[in-house]
Amino acid sequence: MKKIVVIGAVAGGATVASQIRYYDQGAQIVIFDQDETMSYGACGMPYFISGEIEQADHLIAATPEEFKSKKNIDVYLQHRVTNIDRQRKVIEVFNIQTQQSFEESFDALILSPGGTPIVPETPGLESTSMFSLRNFSDMKRIHDYIQNETPKSCIIVGAGFIGLEMAESFTKLGLTVSIVEKSPQVMNIMDVDCSKWVEQELQNQHVHVFKNTFITNVNGRKIELDNGETIEADFILMSIGVAPSTELAKKAKLTIGETKGIKTNEFMQTNDPFIYAIGDAAENIDFITGSAKRVPLAWPAHRQAYIVAKHITGEKIPFKGLLGTSICKVFSQSVALTGLNKRTLTDRNISFETIVQKTKSNAGYYPDHAELYLVIHFDPATRKVLGAQAVGGKGVDKRIDVLSTAIYAGLTMDDLQALELAYAPPYSSPKDPVNMVGYRAT
Repeated sequence: MKKIVVIGAVAGGATVASQIRYYDQGAQIVIFDQDETMSYGACGMPYFISGEIEQADHLIAATPEEFKSKKNIDVYLQHRVTNIDRQRKVIEVFNIQTQQSFEESFDALILSPGGTPIVPETPGLESTSMFSLRNFSDMKRIHDYIQNETPKSCIIVGAGFIGLEMAESFTKLGLTVSIVEKSPQVMNIMDVDCSKWVEQELQNQHVHVFKNTFITNVNGRKIELDNGETIEADFILMSIGVAPSTELAKKAKLTIGETKGIKTNEFMQTNDPFIYAIGDAAENIDFITGSAKRVPLAWPAHRQAYIVAKHITGEKIPFKGLLGTSICKVFSQSVALTGLNKRTLTDRNISFETIVQKTKSNAGYYPDHAELYLVIHFDPATRKVLGAQAVGGKGVDKRIDVLSTAIYAGLTMDDLQALELAYAPPYSSPKDPVNMVGYRAT
């Protein structure tokens, strides 16, 4: 009987364990996680803090007891794995509650450790209330702080997906919100023109945005920036990004890639064929360029879990790479992207042309329509789609999903013209915006 040990019990870890059980009813499966909660919807955390999701438990998909009774999978929470002995195929586990350590053997080991929020060293940071939002416990701490302390203002450091979602959440709670972003634009993984749409929405919602700057000193409610300005706020949310949790992998001498994630092959194996890595800490490749890429989002973790489950149970299905398809709600606007942005294309000396389509989400005469800003980059020689971004009040998800599919399928701009997409006045136009960018590329 094969014994599979999984480190991490959230998106990647819980999913890979469940899928292995689906394909192999006889395997012994054990999961360890150092947190108090497993299998929760991390992407829903901002919406619990804002009150849109009423109960925290609604985010929890399963408990250790349910995994045991329904799937015969042993889950041990508040257990930290401290060492991997590759030669003996044994891990060392520390029980946080009892303060005792023990060893656990494995035939296959799956690493899904996630990431750790980046918190820069800042003088005086300990003088204020500071939070990050990475796990279920973080979410509860922020929620309890707001309920008990009734703050009036906050500063969010970082204008990526989580930072912008939290700006909306805190604004809905009545807080005065400021964003401090070190780069010259919000959402810096997007092209500048799309980013400007997002920033305009933030300003329309009275969120104060400070770009090209960072915090140099904190003195209680007074936060000093490197541009000389001082902001006052009751607390700080650090949302700069997530560093992959690779300490255990490094200690075991597993290869760390150029993105600082655990390097994997097409079957998510590390340089040790008996050890796999998935999720936020795993480095794989870009679907288009083949270069190293790491995407700390839910879809890659779930897909990688399937690849590993199939491989362990005897079927080799290669992981074909990452597009980084993602979407974010920012107040009344949706922001989405897939594939390569202009900066990456330029930095890698990839020849490209760009079509910009500023249009309506659906028929302009229909009362419920919104502005839609669509950007597509394509290869002028092959005419294949290389990347796309969309910002708008409606229909953004539909267009970015079609374009993600187009990239995966190797479709050209001419193919976009020919796509027979669903039309009715509440949803689109006779020629969908995706069709239109194809026609305009001729």
